[in-house]
Amino acid sequence: MYVKSYLSTPIGWFEITGSELGVRTVHRKEAPGASAEGLPDDHPVAVCSRQLGEYFAGKRQEFDLKIDWSGASEFHKQVWTELMKIPFGTTVSYSDIAQKSGHPTAVRAVGLANRTNPVAIVVPCHRVIGKAGELRGYFYGLDVKMQLLRHENPVRFAEQGELF
Repeated sequence: MYVKSYLSTPIGWFEITGSELGVRTVHRKEAPGASAEGLPDDHPVAVCSRQLGEYFAGKRQEFDLKIDWSGASEFHKQVWTELMKIPFGTTVSYSDIAQKSGHPTAVRAVGLANRTNPVAIVVPCHRVIGKAGELRGYFYGLDVKMQLLRHENPVRFAEQGELF
Protein backbone atom coordinates (compact mmCIF):
# COMPACT_ATOMS: atom_id res chain seq x y z
CA MET A 1 0.00 0.00 0.00
CA TYR A 2 1.33 3.42 -0.99
CA VAL A 3 1.40 6.23 1.55
CA LYS A 4 1.99 9.96 1.09
CA SER A 5 3.86 12.61 2.97
CA TYR A 6 4.26 16.32 2.23
CA LEU A 7 7.32 18.48 2.74
CA SER A 8 7.59 22.26 2.51
CA THR A 9 10.83 23.36 0.81
CA PRO A 10 12.29 26.64 -0.47
CA ILE A 11 11.01 25.71 -3.94
CA GLY A 12 7.51 24.66 -2.89
CA TRP A 13 5.67 21.67 -1.52
CA PHE A 14 6.75 18.14 -2.38
CA GLU A 15 4.57 15.06 -2.22
CA ILE A 16 6.51 11.89 -1.42
CA THR A 17 4.83 8.56 -2.09
CA GLY A 18 6.04 5.07 -1.47
CA SER A 19 5.67 1.82 0.38
CA GLU A 20 7.89 -0.58 2.27
CA LEU A 21 9.43 -1.38 -1.14
CA GLY A 22 10.81 2.16 -1.39
CA VAL A 23 10.09 5.69 -2.50
CA ARG A 24 7.91 5.67 -5.60
CA THR A 25 7.59 9.38 -6.39
CA VAL A 26 8.79 12.80 -5.27
CA HIS A 27 6.75 15.47 -7.03
CA ARG A 28 6.28 19.17 -6.50
CA LYS A 29 2.72 20.20 -5.60
CA GLU A 30 0.86 23.49 -5.25
CA ALA A 31 -0.31 22.66 -1.74
CA PRO A 32 -0.06 19.79 0.71
CA GLY A 33 -2.67 17.08 0.91
CA ALA A 34 -3.40 14.53 3.58
CA SER A 35 -0.26 12.83 4.88
CA ALA A 36 0.01 9.35 6.30
CA GLU A 37 0.19 9.52 10.05
CA GLY A 38 2.27 7.42 12.38
CA LEU A 39 4.84 6.24 9.83
CA PRO A 40 7.77 4.53 11.51
CA ASP A 41 11.01 6.53 11.34
CA ASP A 42 12.55 3.86 9.08
CA HIS A 43 9.69 3.82 6.53
CA PRO A 44 11.12 4.84 3.11
CA VAL A 45 8.71 7.80 2.84
CA ALA A 46 9.68 9.10 6.30
CA VAL A 47 13.38 8.63 5.53
CA CYS A 48 13.01 10.47 2.20
CA SER A 49 11.19 13.36 3.84
CA ARG A 50 13.89 13.67 6.48
CA GLN A 51 16.73 13.46 3.94
CA LEU A 52 15.12 16.02 1.61
CA GLY A 53 14.73 18.38 4.56
CA GLU A 54 18.43 17.92 5.33
CA TYR A 55 19.30 18.54 1.66
CA PHE A 56 17.44 21.86 1.61
CA ALA A 57 18.95 22.83 4.98
CA GLY A 58 22.43 22.37 3.46
CA LYS A 59 23.21 19.35 5.66
CA ARG A 60 23.01 16.57 3.06
CA GLN A 61 24.70 16.08 -0.31
CA GLU A 62 23.82 12.44 -1.02
CA PHE A 63 20.65 10.43 -0.53
CA ASP A 64 20.58 6.95 0.93
CA LEU A 65 17.11 5.67 0.10
CA LYS A 66 15.26 2.63 -1.10
CA ILE A 67 13.65 3.53 -4.43
CA ASP A 68 10.81 1.59 -6.04
CA TRP A 69 11.24 1.73 -9.80
CA SER A 70 8.87 -1.14 -10.50
CA GLY A 71 7.23 -0.82 -13.90
CA ALA A 72 9.99 1.37 -15.36
CA SER A 73 11.89 0.26 -18.46
CA GLU A 74 15.42 -1.05 -18.09
CA PHE A 75 16.71 1.89 -20.12
CA HIS A 76 15.09 4.41 -17.77
CA LYS A 77 16.49 2.57 -14.76
CA GLN A 78 19.98 2.67 -16.34
CA VAL A 79 19.69 6.41 -16.95
CA TRP A 80 18.34 7.14 -13.46
CA THR A 81 21.11 5.04 -11.93
CA GLU A 82 23.69 7.12 -13.82
CA LEU A 83 22.01 10.33 -12.67
CA MET A 84 22.44 9.24 -9.06
CA LYS A 85 26.20 9.03 -9.64
CA ILE A 86 26.50 12.75 -10.52
CA PRO A 87 28.24 14.38 -7.56
CA PHE A 88 26.54 17.15 -5.63
CA GLY A 89 27.34 20.57 -7.07
CA THR A 90 28.44 19.31 -10.47
CA THR A 91 26.75 18.95 -13.83
CA VAL A 92 27.07 16.62 -16.82
CA SER A 93 25.60 16.70 -20.30
CA TYR A 94 22.84 14.56 -21.73
CA SER A 95 25.40 12.98 -24.05
CA ASP A 96 27.61 12.13 -21.04
CA ILE A 97 24.69 10.24 -19.50
CA ALA A 98 23.92 8.50 -22.81
CA GLN A 99 27.54 7.38 -23.02
CA LYS A 100 27.71 6.19 -19.40
CA SER A 101 24.44 4.30 -19.66
CA GLY A 102 25.83 2.32 -22.60
CA HIS A 103 23.71 4.00 -25.29
CA PRO A 104 25.95 6.73 -26.78
CA THR A 105 23.50 7.71 -29.54
CA ALA A 106 20.43 7.86 -27.28
CA VAL A 107 20.77 11.50 -26.20
CA ARG A 108 17.10 12.31 -26.85
CA ALA A 109 15.99 9.17 -25.03
CA VAL A 110 18.10 10.30 -22.06
CA GLY A 111 16.22 13.60 -22.17
CA LEU A 112 12.92 11.71 -22.11
CA ALA A 113 14.10 9.59 -19.19
CA ASN A 114 15.01 12.80 -17.35
CA ARG A 115 11.60 14.28 -18.08
CA THR A 116 9.84 11.18 -16.72
CA ASN A 117 12.05 10.84 -13.63
CA PRO A 118 9.57 9.98 -10.85
CA VAL A 119 11.88 10.85 -7.95
CA ALA A 120 12.80 14.52 -8.33
CA ILE A 121 15.93 15.86 -6.62
CA VAL A 122 16.82 12.44 -5.15
CA VAL A 123 17.51 11.28 -8.71
CA PRO A 124 19.19 14.55 -9.69
CA CYS A 125 18.06 15.17 -13.26
CA HIS A 126 18.51 18.89 -12.52
CA ARG A 127 22.28 18.29 -12.74
CA VAL A 128 22.05 17.45 -16.46
CA ILE A 129 22.65 20.33 -18.85
CA GLY A 130 23.30 20.81 -22.55
CA LYS A 131 26.65 19.85 -24.06
CA ALA A 132 27.66 23.51 -24.47
CA GLY A 133 26.81 24.23 -20.84
CA GLU A 134 23.36 25.70 -21.41
CA LEU A 135 20.36 24.88 -19.24
CA ARG A 136 17.90 22.59 -20.95
CA GLY A 137 14.35 21.64 -19.99
CA TYR A 138 13.30 20.79 -16.47
CA PHE A 139 9.80 19.65 -15.57
CA TYR A 140 9.49 22.37 -12.91
CA GLY A 141 10.93 25.09 -15.13
CA LEU A 142 14.43 26.40 -15.77
CA ASP A 143 14.13 28.87 -12.88
CA VAL A 144 13.70 25.98 -10.42
CA LYS A 145 16.54 24.07 -12.07
CA MET A 146 18.78 27.11 -11.59
CA GLN A 147 17.67 27.44 -7.94
CA LEU A 148 18.70 23.83 -7.31
CA LEU A 149 22.03 24.28 -9.08
CA ARG A 150 22.71 27.46 -7.08
CA HIS A 151 21.79 25.65 -3.88
CA GLU A 152 24.37 22.98 -4.66
CA ASN A 153 27.08 25.22 -6.11
CA PRO A 154 26.51 28.90 -5.31
CA VAL A 155 29.88 29.99 -6.69
CA ARG A 156 29.58 28.39 -10.12
CA PHE A 157 25.93 29.29 -10.57
CA ALA A 158 25.95 32.73 -8.92
CA GLU A 159 23.64 35.38 -10.29
CA GLN A 160 25.45 37.91 -12.40
CA GLY A 161 25.11 41.39 -10.98
CA GLU A 162 25.67 44.66 -12.73
CA LEU A 163 29.06 46.32 -12.45
CA PHE A 164 27.75 49.90 -12.50
